[in-house]
Amino acid sequence: LTSGRTDPPGPPTIGRIRARLAIRAVVVVVIGFALMALDTPVYVILPTYGVLFLLVVPVLRVRPAALLGIAALCAVLSPLAALTIAPAYADAGMIGVQLGLVYPVVTFLAYVLVGLAVARVGLEDRGRQVLLLASGALVAATAYVAGSVLAPLPDDAALAFPGVPSAGDASTPGQALAQLFLSPRDHSSSVVDVVGTAGVAVAVIALCLLVFDGRGRVAERIAFPLAAVGSMPLTVYSGHLLVIAMLPTYPESAEAWGWFALGSVVFAMLWRRFLGRGPLERVVGAVASLVPMR
Repeated sequence: LTSGRTDPPGPPTIGRIRARLAIRAVVVVVIGFALMALDTPVYVILPTYGVLFLLVVPVLRVRPAALLGIAALCAVLSPLAALTIAPAYADAGMIGVQLGLVYPVVTFLAYVLVGLAVARVGLEDRGRQVLLLASGALVAATAYVAGSVLAPLPDDAALAFPGVPSAGDASTPGQALAQLFLSPRDHSSSVVDVVGTAGVAVAVIALCLLVFDGRGRVAERIAFPLAAVGSMPLTVYSGHLLVIAMLPTYPESAEAWGWFALGSVVFAMLWRRFLGRGPLERVVGAVASLVPMR
């Protein structure tokens, strides 16, 4: 979205955009390490985000079809990569586990590439929005149905560690292979998990655009609470962790998370209404703008 949407520029402008994105990546990693230092029981994803930003720097001008092809390759390699790196984290502490195991880079790179491809195709046309909604829903439904039929979850699936494929203690070699590639378990890093969640994400983006985009002032007002939160994701994400760090115990009830959600929406609405851009978004933008665009 920051690199030209449907028409990324050529040299020398694209070089400056790449430099800005690289700076953003470094700042996001620094913020991530600061949040890790709070020592909350939350797996912080920001360092992985920073690495992902750096990895997409070379492909900003790649065509959507090629981006989807690379994303498909990442999806296929995802379970193998996650399984390969898992032994390295056997004795890792909380910080070590967060740096690559819970959010495997190969797995999450697929999502970033799909998102970049969708942005390059264009999001303004109604027909394209309908197509994205239908295709995303169809891909997700197909993936999850296939996974549920071909690789039903073992009884102890709930005990599996996030980000790592798991076959269950009593699995046969065939069942273990099916779980590796086709498990429908969330955060299993399987092909089904990657393809299914990517499909859901695309469908949700398209649905939001169909419902709210260009529908007039009434639709804008209805969407404003969510749009406000969406305009400052880094701030809201970091704010959650700051609040958790200040609480005496980790909030686990649905009621507690309801208050978190409500607080996030109210904060974002007020900040957006009176101060505009989110505070951390301003910081990241200001540092990135040290690279001039002209």
